Amino acid sequence: MSLIEQTFPIMEKLILNALQLAEQLHQQLTQETEALKHIQDAELIDTIAANKRQLVAQLEQFSQQLGQVLATEQLPNHQDGVQAYFQRTEAAGLSSVELTGNWAKLMSLCAECRALNEQNGASIELLARHTNRSLHILKGKSQTTMTYGPDGSTRSDNFTRPLISV
Repeated sequence: MSLIEQTFPIMEKLILNALQLAEQLHQQLTQETEALKHIQDAELIDTIAANKRQLVAQLEQFSQQLGQVLATEQLPNHQDGVQAYFQRTEAAGLSSVELTGNWAKLMSLCAECRALNEQNGASIELLARHTNRSLHILKGKSQTTMTYGPDGSTRSDNFTRPLISV
């Protein structure tokens, strides 16, 4: 039995498990998107963030295990190494159609997760800025606004009077 025949079932299981983790992460990110847009429930968002951290840690563990399998085959731990691994499985007569299909789904899903995570991060930053600005207005603290002058240059205007007195 060749080395590739020994690592093949391990690789199949690793990629399938990672695909399931990525699907769960995508689901959490989608739920986070909805929570940020509609509900704005801090407790729910915190729970989602904790779930995301756990899933990301598991995906990082997958990446390490994948690297170990690739190292066993003396292949680099990146996309080229994975593609070379798939070529070796084909050369050994192992059917890697399902394996390569799951890998392609995993890569696509990871790209979607990255995009969703970036969008959610931007939404969180925007909400935080809005909240801070509202607090500064309510407290009457100095507030700087950036405007454009007639020549197109930016200038700052400071406002220090309280807009609301309680």
